[in-house]
Amino acid sequence: MRTVNGWAAKAPGAALEPWRFERRDLRPTDVALRVTHAGVCFTDLDHVRPEPGQEQPDIFPLVPGHEMVGEVVAVGSEVTRFRVGDPVCVGNIVDSCGVCEACRGGDQQFCAEFPTLTYGGRDRHDGSLTQGGFADEYVADQAFVYRRPEGLDPAGTAPLMCAGITTWVPLRRWEVGPGRTVGVVGLGGLGHIAVKLAKALGAEVVGFTTSPGKAEGMRELGADDVVVSTDADAMDKQRGRFDFILDTVPRTHDLSPYLTALRFDRTLCTLGMVSGMPFDPMSLMYGRKRLAAAGSGGIADTQDMIDFCGTHGVTATVEVLPVAEVNTALDRLVAGDVTYRFVLDLGGSAGTAERRAASAT
Repeated sequence: MRTVNGWAAKAPGAALEPWRFERRDLRPTDVALRVTHAGVCFTDLDHVRPEPGQEQPDIFPLVPGHEMVGEVVAVGSEVTRFRVGDPVCVGNIVDSCGVCEACRGGDQQFCAEFPTLTYGGRDRHDGSLTQGGFADEYVADQAFVYRRPEGLDPAGTAPLMCAGITTWVPLRRWEVGPGRTVGVVGLGGLGHIAVKLAKALGAEVVGFTTSPGKAEGMRELGADDVVVSTDADAMDKQRGRFDFILDTVPRTHDLSPYLTALRFDRTLCTLGMVSGMPFDPMSLMYGRKRLAAAGSGGIADTQDMIDFCGTHGVTATVEVLPVAEVNTALDRLVAGDVTYRFVLDLGGSAGTAERRAASAT
């Protein structure tokens, strides 16, 4: 076993603290990476600070983190894709059954047996609990480890492994590119990356926001136009304008104005679908519109996204904090005190974590 230093919540709702734990020895096709940066996602927050009634005490102690960037430090005997020293990244799933329809089609994120999550999941071989990337090392099968272009900023790359791939898949699926007008609803962790990706793909990009103060930020990210969605007159002028709209807002809101804004026979894809999301059925039926959803991506799509970002210099806009301030990051995430995404710097913190963990045991 490999002894690792990480940051774990010992129980639901508990603050993260240094924790020494064991990673598995490398299997023949495994890769071990030294984690230098890890993104902080709302999913991390949901797992370690769950809502009442949503607790999963059987997965604690829990090391969160599923947006990892680092470099290879060891490889299994049958690894062919990586060598020690290679820059790599790991996302939110690290295994799947490999034989169901979704897996065979390259959509491992929709594995019929449910994919193995990067943390809080069960290893398909030995049944152990997976622990995440808020740690100095991670081990995964080479199939779920991705080559990282060396020119990409490592901190800005980390959120691509969740927020980036989640927006990339629908942009690709609905053929966003030159000659297309694309709307992006929301300017958070997902939305700001979606604006950058859609622009890099060559589309005309229009941002929708409820906050007039965010208009300039959207333009700085690459949006050609910004619409304040609380302005009824401005929204009415969008009727029939868009070839595709990507809605990244993770809370209940009326989808009807966005369906109305689509051109004939076009698609609105929502990434933040919640129960009871309202819309006028006529806004969907008239014009043969489509309401779709998406979530994360498989192996091929993820590498395609990373390679595209490397070619076009696309990364997330991030605020970097040392891993010792992980609880500050979570507190600020709860308060909405983050412009786009937090990323933890683990590069110089392993020794500190190790000393604190040692003194606590």
